[in-house]
Amino acid sequence: MQAQDILVERINNLCKQKRMTYYALSYKSAVPMTTLIHIVDKSTVNPGVLTIGKLCDGFGITLKEFFDSPEFENMERFDM
Repeated sequence: MQAQDILVERINNLCKQKRMTYYALSYKSAVPMTTLIHIVDKSTVNPGVLTIGKLCDGFGITLKEFFDSPEFENMERFDM
């Protein structure tokens, strides 16, 4: 699985866990809806760390909590 797929899986899992829609995440994180959709549909290949940080704010978690998860556990390198 590529890093991009893992990133999308993590966002989707957090949305389910927090019972948030993409719209709610976009609103709470101040990340434009189009940016979020481009991340999850993988048309944005490499979202910046600041954008991921804003999404984390919207989820109410830290960047460490975002990346310290089972989805990223077995990832050895980033193959975008």
